[in-house]
Amino acid sequence: MTSLWIAFAVLLLPAIWLLILPLRQARALHDAQRDYEANDTTAEQNVAIYKRRLASLEAAKERGDIDEERFAEDRLELERSLLEDTTTVKRRPLKTYTSGRFVVPLVLLAVVGTSVVWYQFNGAEGDLVLLQTQREVQNDPEGSLSMYLDRLEEQAVLQPDNPNVWSELFPLYRQTGQAEKAVDALERLIAIEGRDAPLLAQLAQLRFFMEGRELTPEVQGLVDETLEQDPRQPTVLGLLGIHAFDAGEYETAIDRWRRAMANIEDPDTADSLREGIRVAQQRLGVDPDEAPIGQPMDEAQGPGIRVDVSLDEALTNRVSPQATVFVTARDLAGEMPPLAIAQAQVSDLPATFVLDASNAMSPEASLDEVNEARLMVRVSPSGQATPQPGDLFGALDNVSVGPVNDTEAVNVLIDSVFE
Repeated sequence: MTSLWIAFAVLLLPAIWLLILPLRQARALHDAQRDYEANDTTAEQNVAIYKRRLASLEAAKERGDIDEERFAEDRLELERSLLEDTTTVKRRPLKTYTSGRFVVPLVLLAVVGTSVVWYQFNGAEGDLVLLQTQREVQNDPEGSLSMYLDRLEEQAVLQPDNPNVWSELFPLYRQTGQAEKAVDALERLIAIEGRDAPLLAQLAQLRFFMEGRELTPEVQGLVDETLEQDPRQPTVLGLLGIHAFDAGEYETAIDRWRRAMANIEDPDTADSLREGIRVAQQRLGVDPDEAPIGQPMDEAQGPGIRVDVSLDEALTNRVSPQATVFVTARDLAGEMPPLAIAQAQVSDLPATFVLDASNAMSPEASLDEVNEARLMVRVSPSGQATPQPGDLFGALDNVSVGPVNDTEAVNVLIDSVFE
């Protein structure tokens, strides 16, 4: 950290220079002001003006233009004006140019001290130490994961309130099979950052696997707390899908995993869920290549949309078969969050998607709320949920929302490119 403090010192030098600069100029300014005051003739000029006006006033009296009473009043006014002018130009004696110099060192100390204290409370010195630790281990010929863990544990003792320490330790403990330590690190992180849905979901997942993939009361409590904050939290939905799959409830597992896929940006995780769905469909005796992607039509939750999606042959060479396909239903006014989202891969196309309330991002915004919707199908090579330049898309407006079993599928062709 020596280099950091050297950098701070270098940054403070301009501020110190600006504070010292007036001291270097103090003598020249003092001499200039003294010379100005010594050669100032303002008082003499005011007296000369007074004498000229008084002579003019006396001449007017002699000519009989004014009487004695008026002469006395005007003369009094001239004298009062002269008194005011000469009083104004009186100045306090100049102090020596060394006067007040002691204030500058005090200000310098205040600036430096305030900067150091502010950085101690608001800076990222701890994070820089973590980065330096990581680089040291990487550059060490004998560097290893075990060494990195030991160094991080040392930092956890030195800076226990730094959330980045625990966010680094948690996945490493999990990766090395130290489940109890992983739980402790995650709980410490939650204590610092608050009980946010993503952190609670991670803790629920970890506890779930530690308990042999069982929904114990503790795990269920974490699941309920997470879903109360975010009903579409993908980690928890994936966990619930695994539990349903283990219990032989393959339809429920497929539903949970499809809802999780709609909110996952990591392609590897989405591939794992997709493979789980395929296995569950096979257990149900359903051909994965022919099954609609979405809620099974005979179990559709309320009104929905059935949509056939295909990719324009002219665009097939622009994307990888592993690129992510997002199928989104929105209200026509665009004032609500997405009403339903389904996710697949380009390799699944052409495919049939079934959208209904189970694909909703939140209970307050689903296809139950509208009679017509706008469909947007987007192919994302990056797997990002937000549109990026180069993504492919297709759209269809004024799509009727109704009973899925009694409604024919609408067709959406992916034939355009986001610029």
